[in-house]
Amino acid sequence: MQSVREKTQRLLAQLSKGIYEKEEIIRLSLLAAVAGESVFLLGPPGVAKSLIARRLKFAFRDGKSFEYLMNKFSTPDEIFGPVSIKKLKDEDRYERLTDNYLPGANVVFLDEIWKAGPSIQNALLTVLNERIYRNGETDVKVNVKGILAASNELPPVGEGLEALWDRFLLRTVIGEIRQSGNFISMILSTEDVYKDTLTEEEKITAEEFEQWNEAIETVTVPDEVVNVIQVIRLKLEEYDAKNDPPFRIYDRRWKKIVRLLRTSAFLNGRNKVDLMDCFLIAYCLWSHPEQIDVAREIVAETIRKHGYTLVVNLAALRKEINQFEDEVKTETKIPNTVFSEELYLIDRQYFEVLGIENHFEGKYIKSAEFEKLSIDEPVTIGVYDENEKLTYRVKARKGKSEHQVEFTYNSQAIILPLKTHKVEKTTYLYKKPHPLVEKYWDEHAEKLSAFIAAQKERMHRETPAELRHSRENLFVDKRLAELVEANHTETLNALNALELSVEKIRHYYKNL
Repeated sequence: MQSVREKTQRLLAQLSKGIYEKEEIIRLSLLAAVAGESVFLLGPPGVAKSLIARRLKFAFRDGKSFEYLMNKFSTPDEIFGPVSIKKLKDEDRYERLTDNYLPGANVVFLDEIWKAGPSIQNALLTVLNERIYRNGETDVKVNVKGILAASNELPPVGEGLEALWDRFLLRTVIGEIRQSGNFISMILSTEDVYKDTLTEEEKITAEEFEQWNEAIETVTVPDEVVNVIQVIRLKLEEYDAKNDPPFRIYDRRWKKIVRLLRTSAFLNGRNKVDLMDCFLIAYCLWSHPEQIDVAREIVAETIRKHGYTLVVNLAALRKEINQFEDEVKTETKIPNTVFSEELYLIDRQYFEVLGIENHFEGKYIKSAEFEKLSIDEPVTIGVYDENEKLTYRVKARKGKSEHQVEFTYNSQAIILPLKTHKVEKTTYLYKKPHPLVEKYWDEHAEKLSAFIAAQKERMHRETPAELRHSRENLFVDKRLAELVEANHTETLNALNALELSVEKIRHYYKNL
């Protein structure tokens, strides 16, 4: 018997068959349908929006779809069914015949949703939020599982569409095929993408759907996920205080987000939400396209900071290794202070030529020009006065002695010293440690290496269970697992670096 995860994986594979670059939206649509939520697709005509809805109905046994292209003249009769003349005449009851319309469908697709009139919008609110349709005087629990709506624009401001817009928990942008290979495959394919390729056994039955919904309620939400949600909420509030348009995510939406995460965990075969599921939150936050990247960044950065790892006291270990290194260097390095003559740099660019006033007007030469001189062929350089004004140009080369310049003037060589000053420098003399000290260091290094190796082994052995399946989430791009794994990876890298530090210390004193 197939597990829930295996069944979901099979469903996603079959629903995506023959549809290029729409796998993400199909995943979100199935997830939303099982969670009892709705999806809004923002995109131009002709990019497979209605096809996704038609394929989604194949996921359910006895699946039945309803789709409608809204316009300002659409009537409730066209969406919810015509009024029953018989009941109105015989029983004086105002009731619609809904079987072949939205209330009688499993999967619904409403194109150009914002063009619907107020009477349709009001009726849609309870269908979207509670899966209830008020037929005349009776509240009817509809069997609608997946509701997808689409438009090439967002709801116009000031037309009372905010409540309807808020009912769409998941929102995503859908566009044309981008990769040329997929585009060629799509236009050349003769496959019937509207064909149902799922067997009856692979589809979700009504009984399974009810069982799944009960089981979803039992999925636990661990502390790290709660922390992520709280931090995201705080960051959104901080963003709203400084930016326009704001996000403004209210309590009901957060409640629905948590159920969506529970549904993701359940369909992935888990009884606990994990941080990979939390990436789905980004689809539930934005109201304007310019907020999409902000939402993804906030969610991703928050998840990264709360990534899974084991507690390793790196600070204490690093301190001990640093103290060990200081001890070794203090014992083996003997400081030796020496003084040396160095050229005196004036205003960061001049050297003073001593005695030059006896031959030329001026006092300085540029340090950059002096450094380019050699002791061979002379080169023309400038002489400058105390105001840094060029006073003379003369051929020069470096003198044979250090810190000298040799000018050539009237076929004569004029050798003059440059101004210098004494500079104190500390050099080190190295000595080999006493054998007893070296033995003690060997033992210390061995203990440090053994401790680091034990911590690395523990991290491999006790890797959090969530990391073992982080790249297997059916609804989230596996590349995002790197963010969830970041803390664990960084801790391992830090241990490797500390291990290398110990080896360098040992190599240092062994080779003195």
